[in-house]
Amino acid sequence: MIINTFSYLWSATAIDAVSELVQNGYSTFEVPISSPHCWPEEISSSERSVMLATLNENGAKIRSLNAGGYDINLASPGASMRRKSIEHIASVIDLAVAWDVSEVVISPGTRRPMISPPLENVYGWMHESLGELIPLAKRAGKRLLFENTPYCFAPTIGELADIVDAVNDDALKIVYDVANAAYIGDDPVSGLSSHHESVALMHISDTSTETWGHDPIGTGVIDWEELGKALNETIGIDNVVLEIIREEKPLEEFAKAMRDLSEEGWNLGE
Repeated sequence: MIINTFSYLWSATAIDAVSELVQNGYSTFEVPISSPHCWPEEISSSERSVMLATLNENGAKIRSLNAGGYDINLASPGASMRRKSIEHIASVIDLAVAWDVSEVVISPGTRRPMISPPLENVYGWMHESLGELIPLAKRAGKRLLFENTPYCFAPTIGELADIVDAVNDDALKIVYDVANAAYIGDDPVSGLSSHHESVALMHISDTSTETWGHDPIGTGVIDWEELGKALNETIGIDNVVLEIIREEKPLEEFAKAMRDLSEEGWNLGE
């Protein structure tokens, strides 16, 4: 299973977090792009080399970098803001090349909640941005993954799958976050089963429907037994990212999550 280093966002750099996780038996990771944890412009060539060496020496890898969606907006009405967003994602793709990372998670963009621009325009701006980003990603040998987030203008997996179908290029797929889905009232089991052909990765954590969380397994509304069955029939455990976010004692939280998933019938492999 892939481990997301989000819990270390303010306490450690990505290099230090990955080093600690490797020492505790984990080998595959997703790293969020957020300063000071991991910000491309702040990571020197020597630091990039140190991370790659650490991964290679331990038979580990970073599967995905999560470029984020709060600071950037591919669907902004402002052309200059779209350019800045593309430039940021391009810098993440460059880091992915340096660290031999195959996928970059991005957001389709946000839409102003009051006096919102027409959805037709928002989709047009997003597709314009993708017209630049997808060729860039393909030249680098990387794939972009849209994440379903409650704050983006296309928050459901169905809406994201429609975008992926319209683009019709293997360089764009989906990372399906089950906590995000459940929080907005979508059924994660149905969502995965119906749209798995568009899904490359799945983020797992629990949540309530009253408070948006990325919480420990079994503390929210996710049906883990049924989700595990759907997973086995679709994308498989190797494409699952554990994204429980807890600043206190993350190693204990990750170990507990593995035990809890096993009790729910999940086959986690070695």
